[in-house]
Amino acid sequence: MNDKDRTTAPEHTAETPSPGQPRPEEGAPAPAGESRHGVKDGARALDSNGAAEIQGDLDELVKVAAERDEYLALAQRTQADFENYRKRVAREAAGAQERGVAGLAKELLPALDNLDRAIGAADANDPLLKGVRLVRSELAAALARVGIESFRPEGERFDPSLHEAVATAPAGEGGASGAVLEVYQDGYRLGESILRPARVVVSA
Repeated sequence: MNDKDRTTAPEHTAETPSPGQPRPEEGAPAPAGESRHGVKDGARALDSNGAAEIQGDLDELVKVAAERDEYLALAQRTQADFENYRKRVAREAAGAQERGVAGLAKELLPALDNLDRAIGAADANDPLLKGVRLVRSELAAALARVGIESFRPEGERFDPSLHEAVATAPAGEGGASGAVLEVYQDGYRLGESILRPARVVVSA
């Protein structure tokens, strides 16, 4: 074979990588130690970020719970204030109604007394007596419907909060002093309130 026919094999230079050797631009893999450190640092960063997010969520939950408790306390105070207001208004309304009824009754009681006097002075055969008694009964029933009732304390112990002594009389044989011997005029009450004390004669 001639020298001309022989092909000269190309020489490998430092710039030309040999087969199987990574090219410089592809980069060589990092050493094993450096790779493990990078993973650990990334895990620490992820753990730190996750903990920060959890703490933020907990802080937000605490804030929401505090606001909820504040609104609940405000609602409870408002409800209590409204309940107290409702009760006060109910008491005031009941008091106003009772005062109105008491005022009207005091105006009607003298008329009722006059009817009683007319009945007591009328002749039993008087044709008007039945009508007077009917009027008196209707008036007393109307007062009873609004809670007004009469009382006659004859024979009871004299009580200055319920009775008005208009006269005294000697106690009978074996009788006790301070007892109501006779009722001169009926008393009237509205619930626990005395509209007019009973006028009585008391034993001395």
